[in-house]
Amino acid sequence: MASALIDIALLPGEYFVGDARHRIRTLLGSCVAIALWQPQRRVGALSHFLLPRCAAAHAGLDGHYGEEALTLMLRLLHQRGIGAHQCQAKVFGGGIMFPDLEHDPDCIGRQNVDAALNLLHGHGIPVVSQSVLGLGHRQIVFHVRSGDIWVRRGPQPDPAASVIIGNIGNDSGRMP
Repeated sequence: MASALIDIALLPGEYFVGDARHRIRTLLGSCVAIALWQPQRRVGALSHFLLPRCAAAHAGLDGHYGEEALTLMLRLLHQRGIGAHQCQAKVFGGGIMFPDLEHDPDCIGRQNVDAALNLLHGHGIPVVSQSVLGLGHRQIVFHVRSGDIWVRRGPQPDPAASVIIGNIGNDSGRMP
């Protein structure tokens, strides 16, 4: 009999490393999630970072920043005997949440996506899938057992109504 999955919900700045017993969820706007998966061991990691890097010096590593979140996940994977070269990656997020306010082609979402892809490339981790940029948010569910990640895109923001905050999208389908 299969045991029940342990659901983990990540908030911005959090990350998690788990095994086949885990299902990891998060909700992204302009933030980015990096998922790492080691298929033979069925171990995975997911981060939810807000900015590519920290502009000011600070003590320790902080999961709010892409380069530090990846370092933290790789350390935990290393403790399980898994090297970066053994993983595959998927990248999500970087959406434009307020299109009437975000006219800069180098907006924070794009900066986050570029940072994630560059960091993974720098560590030699292949990106096998991505759902990035565009309008609106994404809900992510990572089944570590299979490596599958389910993505639900929220409704595309209406530029005339972008000052309305609070609606997290329609519930037109079930996510696992």
